[in-house]
Amino acid sequence: MSQSVDVDTQQNILNAQTLRGRPPHSRLVPYRNVRHLLDNRAMESPDKVFLIHYDKDGNRDELTYAAFNARVNQTANLLLALGVQRGDRVSTIAYNHTDTVITYFACWKIGAMVAPQNVAEDDQRIAYILRNSEAVIALVRSEYLERAEQIIHGTEEGLGVSNIRQIIQVGGEPDAAYPHYQSLLERHSTSLDANDDTTLDDESLLVYTSGTTGPPKGVVLTQYNMLVDAYGISSWQGITGNQRMMAVLPIHHVNGTIVTLVTPMLVGASTVLNRAYSSSHFWERIAKEKVNVVSVVPTLLQFSCEFADEQALKGESIFGTDLDREDLSHFRHLICGAGTLAVQLARRFENQFGFPILHGYGLSETTCYSCFLPIDLSWEQHQHWMQDYGYPSIGCPISPNEMAIFDPTGSGQELPAGERGEICIRGHNVMKYYYQRPDSNRETFKFSWFRSGDEGFYQEDAQGRRFFFITGRIKELINRGGVKFSPFDIEEVLLEIPGIKVGLAVAFENDYYGEEVGAYVVLEDNATLNAEAILDYCRERMTFEKSPKVVIFGDEIPVTTTGKYQRLKLRDRFSAWKTTQFRK
Repeated sequence: MSQSVDVDTQQNILNAQTLRGRPPHSRLVPYRNVRHLLDNRAMESPDKVFLIHYDKDGNRDELTYAAFNARVNQTANLLLALGVQRGDRVSTIAYNHTDTVITYFACWKIGAMVAPQNVAEDDQRIAYILRNSEAVIALVRSEYLERAEQIIHGTEEGLGVSNIRQIIQVGGEPDAAYPHYQSLLERHSTSLDANDDTTLDDESLLVYTSGTTGPPKGVVLTQYNMLVDAYGISSWQGITGNQRMMAVLPIHHVNGTIVTLVTPMLVGASTVLNRAYSSSHFWERIAKEKVNVVSVVPTLLQFSCEFADEQALKGESIFGTDLDREDLSHFRHLICGAGTLAVQLARRFENQFGFPILHGYGLSETTCYSCFLPIDLSWEQHQHWMQDYGYPSIGCPISPNEMAIFDPTGSGQELPAGERGEICIRGHNVMKYYYQRPDSNRETFKFSWFRSGDEGFYQEDAQGRRFFFITGRIKELINRGGVKFSPFDIEEVLLEIPGIKVGLAVAFENDYYGEEVGAYVVLEDNATLNAEAILDYCRERMTFEKSPKVVIFGDEIPVTTTGKYQRLKLRDRFSAWKTTQFRK
């Protein structure tokens, strides 16, 4: 493997990548590599549309499988001409765009690894990731050229990336200072003559965790990780080649990449790629493009509900102007994960729009999704698992992996149904390792499962299927005097209060109990709630110990680009109460 993994940890990782006795080299997909898959698709369905793209102004373009493959081959030839070799890292500083997708597949065709950057991060963090990834070139959208130059060649503390040999401009008018991707592309053949020696074990994606403390960890995924997780997603969701998916999430993250790029490619389907989510265009594009499935995060469900409320106030369709339910007859369901989904929000969305949410769960370290609610549940069963346990169920494990709940102390003891512990995963979609992080690899795989760091439990149905639930990040649990509370429990109560748009439970430092419970609240427009009313409501429904002691109002909440709330970034807002002893 690398210096990231000692011999014992290497064996533990192999065990964690083994599915019920089936090692990862016993493949679940029939392709030699991504190149084999894409070439097959272009040969079998050359005129079928693979990728439809909408830019920020609503301009639309599309590529068939044959045309997409030709552009990928040209880009692969360009990368080879720039000196990119098998095993090299190629960084992208970009956004959702046809060119970005083509770059990904071109890298995979020649066995290179994509290290996509999240432009929402600060410059120092991007510089750290570029250095840590050891990327050799950076393909940069024209809008970000000046910033990329500062990050890569800057002299301020934390900036400077000596391993980047070249910046390639993508889009915009050619700048004499940088090679221009579109101009260079014209010089290269639409056929790829390079040796097809990549394998499913070649590293393909290097994505960095969005943790709030310490340096980000690079998650190394292989071509097999991507394809086998796409296989699990497509088979569970019933996604076939005659269907169409839509991407509204950023493709620098595994959700956007695996669910809405690799999965449709695997089954020969089509995908609609949006520059970003837009409430006013969401249902319109689903209707226009005959989309069957779309992948979202909870914050987008919230935005959709707010848009529907605004439409209703104007006496217009909740789906948008001139749209009704019949225009969406082809639409099946939404995939939702990556963030905290509250029961209240799930109920509100499903009641408002009438479409089911296929709630699921996964991590970058397990490629993307590891479980979903079953697709064959009746509406009554679906509502049972979404509402009756205090948390929406994240469902049952998909075919490439298994899941269990273990003692959260890391002892390796598996827990029975109903007991809370750490969610752990084992199977073919488990990552190769954390890049250059031997300490993290040892701890994460210490008992031959991948340890998620998330707290949860499971319940069984009449068929003996395990339905899992997530109750919070173990590190975000509020430890008040040795008694631990899940922020999710408290937030469900906060969201019951009329006028609260978002309410987060935050553990803040306290001299008397180590940590105390705070509430950070964003109110709905025109709401007149005060802190006293919120505290009184919570204390009527929870013990004093579990209830918030302080309420802070704000307008914004820190989230990752995939919609996960970053509670730890709110701790400092409560520092004034560090020395306060709260009494009943």
